[in-house]
Amino acid sequence: MNQHAPLDAKLPTGKRINRGTHFWKQVSRNRFLYMLLVPVAAYLLLFKYAPMAGEIIAFKNYRLADGIWGSPWVGFEQFGKLFSSKDFYVVLKNTLLLNVYHLIFAFPVPIFLAILLNEVRIEWYKRTLQNLLYIPHFISWIVLGSIVIALLSPSTGFVSFLMKGLGLEPIYFMADKFWWPVTFIVSGIWKEAGFGTILYLAAMASIDPTLFEAAKMDGANKLRQIWHVTLPGIRSTIAILLILQVGRMMDVGFEQVYALRNPAVTSVAEVISTYVYTRGIVNLQYSYTTALGLFQSLIALILIVSVNRIIKALGERGLW
Repeated sequence: MNQHAPLDAKLPTGKRINRGTHFWKQVSRNRFLYMLLVPVAAYLLLFKYAPMAGEIIAFKNYRLADGIWGSPWVGFEQFGKLFSSKDFYVVLKNTLLLNVYHLIFAFPVPIFLAILLNEVRIEWYKRTLQNLLYIPHFISWIVLGSIVIALLSPSTGFVSFLMKGLGLEPIYFMADKFWWPVTFIVSGIWKEAGFGTILYLAAMASIDPTLFEAAKMDGANKLRQIWHVTLPGIRSTIAILLILQVGRMMDVGFEQVYALRNPAVTSVAEVISTYVYTRGIVNLQYSYTTALGLFQSLIALILIVSVNRIIKALGERGLW
């Protein structure tokens, strides 16, 4: 039936069908499937949509004693404070830089690992590698951060031990403003790259095997098969994950930064999430940090819509 048909559409038999009645018949017929959506819908409503009402705090001088509705309106005053603060531009720069580094160095790693795993033909060996690569994902950043700090300790760390063995001077990676971002990106790759291969491996499994056979018959070696068959086969998955990654350009996350940072590298390690924690939770500046969160969300929305349009213009499927 035409999607743009009127509510009472006429079938070729001449019988009229009310679209509203038809909808409820479909719901009744698939009621058990719709019931599975209830917990998800409840979660989204309670924890995603309902808290959006709190964004009104960004336009008020919020005080706990007065509550949200009792606090006085100040309009865009909080945004004025935000854009006139030097700290804001420092944390914005750090957040964007760390995300750009992640996009350049960390985003391609799961693709590379997935291609390597896909070429492993010994099943037990492949599963063992996958399990070893997945394990770091399930370790919390508090634990993993402690491991990273211990490994990179200039006095007792394993990395420093190796450097001394090679006749090199140990480096205090966690207190060096150049090496801290490197440590941040490498530790992030260690934790998440293996788990990130799951979607790419699933996409590779859906590639028609006859394409590889045809490529072999044409004389293509393994690298040619990867370039002309495997990568085009997962291109749409790469495009969607790239859109999602760019949509997170304004959000580095909290746990990893909090676990690895220290006062010596605050100038490069302070990002929006930790800044919101320090100013909003610790210093009780709720309106100020809500304004920052609203700005962060707006920029993320612009980025994800823009990249989605670019991806679709290049001929790939976008998120919508």
